[in-house]
Amino acid sequence: MSLARVMCLACVGGIVAAWGDARAVGKERSPGMGGNVLVSQFLARDQAPLAAYRARRIMRAENDRFDARAQMEAITELAPDGTFAYEIVREEGSGYIRNKVLRKMLREEADVRRRGGDRRGGLTPANYVFTEEPSADEAGERRVLISPKRKDVLLVDGAIVLSPEGDLLRVEGRLAKNPSFWTRRVHVVRRYGRLGGVRVPIATESVAEVRFAGRSRFEMIYLYDSINGCPVAAQAEPANAVWRHRAIGASDGLPDGLFDHVSVP
Repeated sequence: MSLARVMCLACVGGIVAAWGDARAVGKERSPGMGGNVLVSQFLARDQAPLAAYRARRIMRAENDRFDARAQMEAITELAPDGTFAYEIVREEGSGYIRNKVLRKMLREEADVRRRGGDRRGGLTPANYVFTEEPSADEAGERRVLISPKRKDVLLVDGAIVLSPEGDLLRVEGRLAKNPSFWTRRVHVVRRYGRLGGVRVPIATESVAEVRFAGRSRFEMIYLYDSINGCPVAAQAEPANAVWRHRAIGASDGLPDGLFDHVSVP
């Protein structure tokens, strides 16, 4: 599986996690749910689907050992018919990363959308065994351990974090399968929020150890203009979304697999 395809499937998978749970489970109980009341309530919540949106994405990837980094900003739009379109409005840094990783990811995501998406990454009993932890933290957030039922680059071995109201806040852990021989110990965090009554992905982060290349990092932030045809109040842009890195030219000779971990979504 190509790097860009892994990345875009993770993006689509993150959106599936934002709205696909209840529809995939329906009213049936599954052995993966066990007796977990909180999990049952979470999966059975009546979710307004994320059917269309317009959002600005800020993406960046970097590897310190090779002094390779790049950033890209794109306007992305999902139409009600499932068509995904994008326009790159700003970019800087490594030409290799911009063209072979970030730009290609957007093209692959459009292609996956045309084929109807990929739901292998959804938070469903078909994909995971869910185990509630016994107590909440000081903020009232609850952790539910998720154990993937198969090795798949779209699944995470870790936990989901729910708000006191039972809403999804984060998915965090390690990829259930490394994307390639070069990549290992891939840790991911997918963050969610509720805007206009719809649960949406708001950020994705990943860090991986790459053979002979050290640590590589990727992050993507979503800033929404509209959701399901309704305008969204301006979101505060995170402080770390500043275009802070110096621009560098095309990075020739970067090793294969340097950003295979950018599969998070």
